[in-house]
Amino acid sequence: MAARNKGPLIGGVLLGIVWMVSQALMPAAIGKAIDVGVTDRDLDGLVTWGLVLLGLGLLQATAGTVRHRLAVHVWLAGAYRTVQITVRQANRLGAALPKRLSTGEMVSIGTSDMDQIGGALDITARGSGAVVAIAVVAVILLSTSMPLGLVVVLGVPVLVLIVSVLIRPLHRRQQAYRDQQGRLTTRAGDIVTGLRVLRGVGGEPVFSDRYRTESQRLRAEGVRVARVDSLLEAAQILLPGSFVALVTWLGARFALQGDITAGQLVAFYGYAAFLITPLRTLTEVLNKYTRGYVAARRVVRLLGLTPEFTDPAEPAQLPERPGELVDLESGLVVRPGWLTALASTTPEEAVAVADRLGRYVDADVTLHGVPLRDLTLDTVRERILVADNDARLFAGPLRTELDPRDSADDATIHAALTAASATDIVEALPDGLATMVAERGREFSGGQQQRLRLARALVVDPEILVLVEPTSAVDAHTEARIADRLGEARRGRTTLVCTTSPLLLGRADRVVFLEDGKVVAEGTHTELLATEPRYAATVTREESAEEGAEETVEVSVSEFVEQTDGAVGHADADRGEVSVSEFVERTDGAVGHADADRGEVSVSEFVERTGGAVGHADTDRREVSVSEFVERTDGSVAHADADRREVSA
Repeated sequence: MAARNKGPLIGGVLLGIVWMVSQALMPAAIGKAIDVGVTDRDLDGLVTWGLVLLGLGLLQATAGTVRHRLAVHVWLAGAYRTVQITVRQANRLGAALPKRLSTGEMVSIGTSDMDQIGGALDITARGSGAVVAIAVVAVILLSTSMPLGLVVVLGVPVLVLIVSVLIRPLHRRQQAYRDQQGRLTTRAGDIVTGLRVLRGVGGEPVFSDRYRTESQRLRAEGVRVARVDSLLEAAQILLPGSFVALVTWLGARFALQGDITAGQLVAFYGYAAFLITPLRTLTEVLNKYTRGYVAARRVVRLLGLTPEFTDPAEPAQLPERPGELVDLESGLVVRPGWLTALASTTPEEAVAVADRLGRYVDADVTLHGVPLRDLTLDTVRERILVADNDARLFAGPLRTELDPRDSADDATIHAALTAASATDIVEALPDGLATMVAERGREFSGGQQQRLRLARALVVDPEILVLVEPTSAVDAHTEARIADRLGEARRGRTTLVCTTSPLLLGRADRVVFLEDGKVVAEGTHTELLATEPRYAATVTREESAEEGAEETVEVSVSEFVEQTDGAVGHADADRGEVSVSEFVERTDGAVGHADADRGEVSVSEFVERTGGAVGHADTDRREVSVSEFVERTDGSVAHADADRREVSA
């Protein structure tokens, strides 16, 4: 960091020395002016030393102004350079980052640690000037009075040693405080993300209590830091002040004894008053260097993380034409130019296949017969795009969100929006594609976000597109429109859709059925329904619906959650075994289910809260009782989850 700002940093150090030394010489000029001009009544000498004092003042002002400008430059460069290398490292780590570092840790680096690192660089110029100024004053005092010089030469190291005793525990406590701050930030972000779900299932008080407990821990850590910090701040006043009083007292005694002149006494007092500034600067240097060290360790820890995959020394080359993508572990073959659907008895197996195909985990996957591990990661990312529901919308213009590379024209973007059935979303916005999107697209419902993410994937138009449950949060009519348009939008390109939606499966060129992680059947949707009972059961959920009906009659939603030991995520969340984010994912389709079961909300409100995730937005837009809803859904307690292909009823 310092090497990249070597010029401004060295300039700031030199000007800091000039700035401090010019101040250090002022008491000497004042003393000479008194001895020559006042005591000896030499008017010319008084004018001469007065001009010297004026010159020192002008030099100090000029050097101080330029030094401050360079110091601010170095501070900003250090702080924002930290942000740049952090973002670059985050991009380099990619999908491995969330597995190794918490959200709170990243937020702390980007908010507080950058400031501490910049502050450590900023104080360097003043700190260097303080050291040189103290040395100059010590030489002047030694040449004038040996006892006073020795007091300064020996006293300053003693003061620094006393301060260093306080710095050590401060360092440890600041590290603990930073770690707890990162954990609390992660918890806060987690709660905000899942607040709607927590309110829907009554989990808000539990997580509120946990946040309050961790907040109190952070407060306790802050108090521990403040205790040492307050002692350090007091030492910055008490120690230099006591030192100045000692130098002044000794100087006065020597003046009374006739060992020094009146001018020298005034100069000594000026030295004593001046020394407060460099001594306090030294304690500030120790404090900021300690904080900067703690912050730098966190950044270095991030920079020390390595990606899960590294490019081969001699990467293989792929033909430009489309080729077969093969997952050897499951036996899946994705044929070029086809719209292939992957249906699995459990959604986790389909997600695992998607991760392998996108090389988010190391696996035996080939493209054109070439193992993906023999290709550079950039090549894999350019040829294969995996779009799942964990993707996010970022803050900024909607057009930039849909076309991050800024390479698509209006017709391409409109075609992608049409295929994703998202034109109505854009039309409802005040400025259309120029509308600013809030963080994570929070102004959009779950279904709207899913359609916009699908449109973004279609705008990229990769050679191979892997979609994971692209319609799980939309209503049946919207899902039908997407199913009708997706094939045409991806004509001539290779597409794999991981889904158990009959609408999407019915329009696929080829359907692959996965059970226990292995391909067990292939064919069209109609052929598999007729020849593969397990496929038919997975897609139609006839058996699941019957089992769910029996379960609904016997238990309420809350009892169901307890009896299944957190099957929808609630019990695990209450025990602290999963984060809110995991809890949100597990219960994504049941946002308002508990409220609906208690009769606190209507089914239409329930559907609205879930963005139509249960797939019945078209039929449930009128007020109905819970019992009617249960009857209409064949009594499935976990119907929303089952309908999202996340769990069986």
